[in-house]
Amino acid sequence: MNLVNKSCIDILLVEDNPADARLTIEALKDGKLSNYKQLHHVTDGEQALQYLFNEEPFTDAIRPDLILLDINMPKLNGIEVLKKIRSTPNLSGIPVVMLTTSRSEEDVIKSYNLHANCYVSKPVDFSSFIEVVSSIEDFWFSVVRLPHSMVNS
Repeated sequence: MNLVNKSCIDILLVEDNPADARLTIEALKDGKLSNYKQLHHVTDGEQALQYLFNEEPFTDAIRPDLILLDINMPKLNGIEVLKKIRSTPNLSGIPVVMLTTSRSEEDVIKSYNLHANCYVSKPVDFSSFIEVVSSIEDFWFSVVRLPHSMVNS
């Protein structure tokens, strides 16, 4: 797949819950592409936009290949962040996975209406959570083919 040819796959995790962030990071570290991944973690929607727009303190941030985005966060929620990503031409093509505890049908509909690539509800038990994160990694980095121009931009 194209992404494996890239020297480093950049993932932006936008997650305010420290326990969920730690679990996601560990699952991705243990994944089969661990030698190819660079994981960046921010804790709220405001930081996510600062990161994506290379604003202080993220002036050297690299455009991520995938965004894992929680919905329920302080400052700006995930729906607001997704709306801004999709309305910004140089960010709109980045795959965004809504990875959230929310099971609200309204959140699912809003996410897909704003062109989230998928909506994944976080399981409550540890092993299922690890499985879900691993399946996200497998899908986006082993199954899906992204346009060559996106991978190298």
